[in-house]
Amino acid sequence: MTEPGRRRAQRPGSVTIADVAGHAGVAVSTVSYVLSGKRMISETTRQRVLASIRVLGYHPHAGARSLASKRSNVIAMVLPLRSGMHLPVLMRFATAVAITARQHDHDVLLVTADEGPAGLRRLAAGSMVDGLILMDVEWEDPRVPLLRELDLSSVLIGIPSDSTGVTCVDLDFAAAGAACAEHLAELGHTSVALLGAPAVVYGRDTGFARRTRAGFLERAAARGADAVAVACEDDAGSAARAVGELLAAHPETTGIAVHNEAAVGHVLSALSALGRRVGEDTAVVAICPEDVAERTAPALSSVLIPAEDLGERAVSLLMSKLEGAAVPRETLLAPRLTVRESSARPRAGSPAVGPASP
Repeated sequence: MTEPGRRRAQRPGSVTIADVAGHAGVAVSTVSYVLSGKRMISETTRQRVLASIRVLGYHPHAGARSLASKRSNVIAMVLPLRSGMHLPVLMRFATAVAITARQHDHDVLLVTADEGPAGLRRLAAGSMVDGLILMDVEWEDPRVPLLRELDLSSVLIGIPSDSTGVTCVDLDFAAAGAACAEHLAELGHTSVALLGAPAVVYGRDTGFARRTRAGFLERAAARGADAVAVACEDDAGSAARAVGELLAAHPETTGIAVHNEAAVGHVLSALSALGRRVGEDTAVVAICPEDVAERTAPALSSVLIPAEDLGERAVSLLMSKLEGAAVPRETLLAPRLTVRESSARPRAGSPAVGPASP
């Protein structure tokens, strides 16, 4: 008879929990407790069971695992695909969440329907998921009051007006907007503008757009600069109109911040068509992923949108909550501005020239 410690590995799909128990010389219930962590098992026994699992190539069935642990080992990422959202950046968040969740032995259910609170109730009632990660958070988000009531752990990637009773992580967009205004002011620009998100995003009062605009305008005012903020659509024609109308109404504008990664290229083309030389007589800074900023000509100074970091942190916070650990109510990542070729001081003869900071 083959000794337990030398038994050849079976085909993974044919190995059962009973096989593991027999190989390790323990009861089936002991293997179950090792897998679920629901009961204390001596370290010697636990290691023997884990060694048998490795030797046999045992993979517990998801259904059996959930019955043993009362968990589904699935988290839902609620990412409603609404107008004005830039899909490539959203997929960076989704990918980061999925990769990090797998590191915690969880799969991700991507929920893209815009169902609001009703969708959250459906997920909670069906016991389909262990927890929720939610995006596209509005300032007065109707999902937040329900999250406080649900017996289901959740993390928001975004900050609502009142984060009491919920867990949030995000880039500090108010500080990001302020960093853009500060950078332009330091270069000597006294008339600046923010070309922001599409109008529909402001219409929903989405938190990140609201906070960026407020941070930009407040810091510009504090630095004594004249500042305006206007919505900017994603398509080339609309972006060109936004730039044209901005400069027609405020021809003295020499410093521009762009908070719409889908429109960055269109904005630069429109400025060029109007005779503005980015990096020479006009400065442009963007809030966007680094690859978006680096592939333009000239390369844009930018504040990074840390999608991967935010996705990872959201999952880590959720896993901590599932384990009963205390987590902070809000986690705000400080903005990081990288200076590139588009940062220009206003030249003599430009529509507006102010004294550069010493």
